[in-house]
Amino acid sequence: MSLHWESFVYAIVAFLILYWLLNKFAFGPLFGIMEKRRLLVQEQMDNAEKNRLESEKFLEEQKQSLQQARKEAYDIIEQAKTTGSKQADEIVNAAREESSRLKNEAVREIESEKNKAVAALRSEVTGLSVKIASKIIEKQVDEKAQGELVDKYLQEVGTKP
Repeated sequence: MSLHWESFVYAIVAFLILYWLLNKFAFGPLFGIMEKRRLLVQEQMDNAEKNRLESEKFLEEQKQSLQQARKEAYDIIEQAKTTGSKQADEIVNAAREESSRLKNEAVREIESEKNKAVAALRSEVTGLSVKIASKIIEKQVDEKAQGELVDKYLQEVGTKP
């Protein structure tokens, strides 16, 4: 094998011409397209990162909102329990006061009726005593007859309604 310098020089010149032509017409547009693609991919990656950060921020806000809503719901429930308990206590106390008032009123009414009955009984006993005394005086009987007369009138008083 012999090395031909002429072929070697032609090959290098042909390679340089081909390289120059490719560089001028193919590599420039190809590298431009590749650079655009790289920029597009970089932009998409930046957008994806930005969206991820926004999503995380939104998720955190949602968690805080949910936590706040739970706290508010718990506070409302506690307030309702407290209000319900207070209302129950107020109702019980009102019922106790009303029952105490009714009891006192009934006791006063019973006492009043008792006093009226005692007064009526005294009046009747006084009237009967006067009748008995007048009958005793009229009859002027002995002790035995007087005892029988008193027993008779006491039986009459016991049978009156």
